Amino acid sequence: MASSAKSTSFTAVRKSVQMGDEAARLVTLVFAGGILLITLLVVAVLWDHSSLALYKFGFHFFTSQNWDPNSDEFGALPFVYGTLMTSFLALLIAVPLGVGAAIFLAELAPPKISSILTFLVELLAAVPSVIYGLLAIFTLVPFMRDTVEPALQSTLGFLPFFQGQIFGVGYLTAGVILAIMTFPFIISISREALLAVPREQREAALALGATQWESTFDIVLPNARLGIIGSIFLGLARALGETMAVTMVIGNDPSIKASLFAPGYTIAAVIANEFAEASGNLHLSALVALSFVLFLLTMVINGAARLMIMATSRKGA
Repeated sequence: MASSAKSTSFTAVRKSVQMGDEAARLVTLVFAGGILLITLLVVAVLWDHSSLALYKFGFHFFTSQNWDPNSDEFGALPFVYGTLMTSFLALLIAVPLGVGAAIFLAELAPPKISSILTFLVELLAAVPSVIYGLLAIFTLVPFMRDTVEPALQSTLGFLPFFQGQIFGVGYLTAGVILAIMTFPFIISISREALLAVPREQREAALALGATQWESTFDIVLPNARLGIIGSIFLGLARALGETMAVTMVIGNDPSIKASLFAPGYTIAAVIANEFAEASGNLHLSALVALSFVLFLLTMVINGAARLMIMATSRKGA
């Protein structure tokens, strides 16, 4: 009798646990499905509000360089060009600086110095972008106009990238401020990826006669490459969507020029500047279409990053 009662009680507890597991699985499934739902809603809303411009201009919207709200002519190419150019320049500057600093903090710096510098890097990552923009206007723009760009023009002026009139604002200045804003992310995540490599691997390399740099370069970096790649693409995502700081220093000129000294425009900057003053439905639709382009551009780049990480992971395996 007692045995039967215990069996019944155990069965009831087991069913209760199973029901709890099923409920937890259902709740987490709903949360996971919410991510997909939000993404689809974003795509649907952007498509709905940009359809007027996309239907009128078609594929020409993505290839046209003409942006004239007064005559209802809109083309996205100058803004796509400016966004990609400034992001590329930012990564060109930030990646070697960020990865090099992360290697120093994780592998070579004394623990106290590493802790202090890491804290400062995290503070830099938390500074609002408008602060970077203001600092750039008062310090970076005059420095680029009076020192850096004339020096580049005098030494590399035979290249089309370093020709033309010097204003201080333009693609190069925007790329530099974006690099300053993105390299804290690269440093922080790359450092964590380097520290995640087991210490035994370092000690084994040193025991076999490798120097500290050889151990870092041949053992630690290959094992941390996925985290470093992830940090680079996180920095790229920050650069693609940055608005205020770039708006303040890029010059806001909707044209395509080869010179890095020339003023330009980005997608995020033109949306911030013109959305509140859009003169008509077509103008508003064109701005939303630009945001749709930026959304797709970010998705494509992040997808390419995911594929690259998967390929690197398989190669390593």
